[in-house]
Amino acid sequence: MTSVLVKGKTRLRGEVTVNGSKYVALAAIPAALLADEPVTIENVPDLSDVRVFCDILRGLGVQATFADGVVTIDPRGLVYAVPKPELMRKLRASYYLLGVMLARFGRAEGALPGGDDIGPRPIDQHLKGFRALGAEAHIEHGSIKLSAQKLSGNSVYMDVASVGATINTMLSAVLTEGQTTIINAYQAPWIIDLSNMLNAMGARVFGPGTETIRIQGVKRLHGCQHSIIPDQSEAATLMIAAALTGGDVKLNNVIPMHLDAVVAKLRETGAVVVAGEDTVRVMGPERPTAVNVKTLPYPGFFTDFQAPMSTLLTIADGTSIVTETVWDERFKHLEELTKMGASVRIEGRSAIIEGVDCLTSAEVRGGDLRASASLVLAGMVAEGETLVHGIDHMDRGYERLDLKLAQLGAWVERV
Repeated sequence: MTSVLVKGKTRLRGEVTVNGSKYVALAAIPAALLADEPVTIENVPDLSDVRVFCDILRGLGVQATFADGVVTIDPRGLVYAVPKPELMRKLRASYYLLGVMLARFGRAEGALPGGDDIGPRPIDQHLKGFRALGAEAHIEHGSIKLSAQKLSGNSVYMDVASVGATINTMLSAVLTEGQTTIINAYQAPWIIDLSNMLNAMGARVFGPGTETIRIQGVKRLHGCQHSIIPDQSEAATLMIAAALTGGDVKLNNVIPMHLDAVVAKLRETGAVVVAGEDTVRVMGPERPTAVNVKTLPYPGFFTDFQAPMSTLLTIADGTSIVTETVWDERFKHLEELTKMGASVRIEGRSAIIEGVDCLTSAEVRGGDLRASASLVLAGMVAEGETLVHGIDHMDRGYERLDLKLAQLGAWVERV
């Protein structure tokens, strides 16, 4: 387990560049297997999840290289195989291989996905999508098994707007004969970007980013070169860090409209936020003002923003209520923050946070990637030195966030 030591009372200042989107990268890598030619994916963040996914692909006979932010995948050697369960369980996005293998071979099998411990991750909507296309789908002995004599386009209504189920249905439908319609599809920038990549490969995907996506199946997909969009969760974390520390930070390589929800909330806290064409500058207040936050599907306040934002609210002037509507176990970082003097009361899906004048140093542990990052942020404003364990979680979602914070003046050291 990796840990970092953080010295407090820091004001972040300077410029930093945001990396590419984790969510697009982890969908684009398996999507490349649908092509019959090499695919190049650029602006890929250097995350442990990305490297694990490349290892999984190599186990399927695929040539996959990753260097300098570029993943190159040659799917021509792809063979049908069951990926190693120990690798599948390391990341949630491994379930995208199910849709891809079903489309390519008419069958698929894989261990139930892993990822952060932030509550139940049902896959019923994934299975609903596969079944609508004509596949038999069931779970036995901890594995998902899919098979189909023939896949055919169909209409799929998602009972809940699910990122993973929307993407998996798209991946299994692009090579399927006929038209597939996904109703109540998840609406998010990374759905649009993945669709752009698929269309560059020859797919016919219409309406991504809306609640209805239509996919006209094609017989083959060819290679392409695609550069993925910036990571909005990394950008939001850095923006909140600037406001939390009363700093002045300019972020480069962002799409400001993807950050509207966090911009609005930061302005409510008293921060000054100035958006450019592909930049955002955040100037934090001397002390933030308390606000209420409720997580919602995009374009609402995204659940990934909640942990760093609630950390900011622990030192805000007044009482804040944070309501988490997406994941059941996403308040664990607040339990750790109470060790640093935060005043927090959990009532069901809501956290009532009474702002304190100052946090104090402690030894804490992050249980998921956003929690780990939020505890590092807390250490930057606490009195003394804070030791944060569980940084390996943070490395799954951020490309060396500690180095970026250090670039902006934070004292963060891996130990």
